[in-house]
Amino acid sequence: MMSRTVSSWILSSARSSIVLQGKGRWYSICIPNRNKIKWKLVFSKTCPYPAGSCSLDSTFSLPKAFRHTSTEEEHFSFQLSPAQINDILRAGELSHKTLDLNGKNANSVLRFESNQLASNSPMEDRRSAATCLQTAGMMFGVFDGHAGAACAQAVSERLLHYIAVSLMSRQSLEEIELAVEAMKPVRPILQWHKHPNDVEYQEITSQYFENLRVYWQHLLDLDAELGFSLEEAMICAFKRLDSDISLEVQAPQESELMRNIALQVAFSGATACVAHIDGVHLHVANTGDCRAVLGVREEDGTWSTLPLTRDHNAYDEFEIRRLKREHPRSEEKTLFVNDRLLGILMPSRAFGDVQLKWSKELQHSILENSCDVEALNIYQYVPPNYHTPPYLTAEPEVTYHKLRSKDKFLVIASDGLWEMLSNEKVVKLVAGHLTELNMQKSPLTFKKPVNLGYMHNLLLQRKSKGLASLDQNIATHLIRHAIGSNEYGEVDPEKLAAMLTLPEDLARMYRDDITVTVVYFNSETIEDYYRNHK
Repeated sequence: MMSRTVSSWILSSARSSIVLQGKGRWYSICIPNRNKIKWKLVFSKTCPYPAGSCSLDSTFSLPKAFRHTSTEEEHFSFQLSPAQINDILRAGELSHKTLDLNGKNANSVLRFESNQLASNSPMEDRRSAATCLQTAGMMFGVFDGHAGAACAQAVSERLLHYIAVSLMSRQSLEEIELAVEAMKPVRPILQWHKHPNDVEYQEITSQYFENLRVYWQHLLDLDAELGFSLEEAMICAFKRLDSDISLEVQAPQESELMRNIALQVAFSGATACVAHIDGVHLHVANTGDCRAVLGVREEDGTWSTLPLTRDHNAYDEFEIRRLKREHPRSEEKTLFVNDRLLGILMPSRAFGDVQLKWSKELQHSILENSCDVEALNIYQYVPPNYHTPPYLTAEPEVTYHKLRSKDKFLVIASDGLWEMLSNEKVVKLVAGHLTELNMQKSPLTFKKPVNLGYMHNLLLQRKSKGLASLDQNIATHLIRHAIGSNEYGEVDPEKLAAMLTLPEDLARMYRDDITVTVVYFNSETIEDYYRNHK
């Protein structure tokens, strides 16, 4: 009867809901119409381009099977087999084990595991992971889009390149510039670690490269021999990419398709959290409300949590004070309305979102000279009390942490995970998963003499602990718990099935897109560093 209870509760609460409770980036108004739910978005999700063109949203999709299209209770069935549940949860899995960089010193990153689960259709989250080839280190990024996926898609493709270029020496930049001028092949800057569904938007790649080139030419013009610190490089890269997003939509484009892409990218938005790991040096740059948390194993064997980011939103006192400093006192009461920036946006820092950065006149000029912006779901909307833009920035807050041997893993995730699980619960789940995985891999120990009955009992004990069906990917394990846990912190299979089969127009009311990347550190390499640097 559990499925029936869950379905009744979901449908009855959905029919009476008016506004997404804290999970929506943009205001959403629920309009009951008989027994069907319709959504009117102040800023709608990105839709496909007109006939004959293509949309960024079509480049990334995860399986959406088993979802319902009706909100009539008699049409609902929450029954999924364990295999079907696993197929849905594991569709976006990505893992990579790091090899030694030079055959002598192992990387401080042992491996990483990542996964995604969509709520929005199409999904608005993105992720990136790459090894730096011309500088040292690895980078991992999570990007949470809103008002469509276009901005998150662009930032996920471009931001790590901007950071890598910011870190390159003057000599390396000069070599790349000379190669491009001579139309010779350019040595790759990054080695990407991608899921098969992580697709680039090929039609605009050349423009992205040209604007990246303009950026490194700017760095060469600075004539600064010492270059940037890592913190300076990350801040400069974030701000420069956001500036390029804004300028690209104002510049003439070669085709209507490229113009439409630039519009969608600039008028949607994305928060971003990027970690750069080089040996024992960990830097995390955060813009918005994605989050990075370190899992620490103390000497007594207990686990503790070390947050490396702050959520940039109306609940953060530092952000409130920052915005009040940047705007007249007469606007203090209208900067945040209903815990949203200008009553519109949950995060107070983001890429794109030019509606909250440009003047009214510039917005009107760009949209007036554009093609059918309604077909792109871009609306000419200026919030009330919009007097002294920009109200939004993409400038990140950068945190530095020197890794210790007791720092075991880093979790980077979009707010879809953190809305469901606390920092402490996430670290506890990862730690428990590590313990169980080690038990699964450890050889069976036998008492002598060994007989078949004794071996059979040992195998049954393992199976009873759930080790036989353990998720190998820790990100999947976290997502499973995020959407399927009951009040006791245990996964309820029927609740999990219900959350996975919700119709698209209801799913967003109960869970957001979730993207998780977990980076495991090589404790031996970190210990070697401290032994060699005494």
